Amino acid sequence: MGKMILETERLVLREITQDDFDDLFAIWSDAETMRFYPATLDRQGMQEWLERNQRRYEQYGHGLWAVILKSNGKFVGDCGLTIQEVDGVEELEVGYQFSKKYWGQGFATEAARGCMDYAFNQLGRRRIISMIRPENIPSRRVAERNGLKIEKELFWRGFQHFVYAIERE
Repeated sequence: MGKMILETERLVLREITQDDFDDLFAIWSDAETMRFYPATLDRQGMQEWLERNQRRYEQYGHGLWAVILKSNGKFVGDCGLTIQEVDGVEELEVGYQFSKKYWGQGFATEAARGCMDYAFNQLGRRRIISMIRPENIPSRRVAERNGLKIEKELFWRGFQHFVYAIERE
């Protein structure tokens, strides 16, 4: 079981471990879930992702975390904080992927808000972004509900993206 990071009203976020592989793979290999990403992941790609994420924990003290429902202990997705280079600047991004079984219940918004609070209050960060493709309406709604605003549009990793951002007053 990974180290617990934070909890929200309905969710616990904890570090991802190798034991989460199958739950993660069910999300990251699903074409519908990953339609706004360049590609789905095969098993090897998923293992590389998992190992990259473990290195993020060691290097930065954060990364993508497992999102667990308090009510039944089920793995519903991943959400967390990663460093992204955007226009030559290192930015802190809040990102998330959820199993489609759990879409439309506000879990992404709740988990992302928990991660933003963590970034502001525990990590002392002043700014958070989300890189979202214009056609990804569900993710844009999550960002907007959490107070992020479109700052600019750019071509990033082969696709047009909106840079959503929020700065702490």
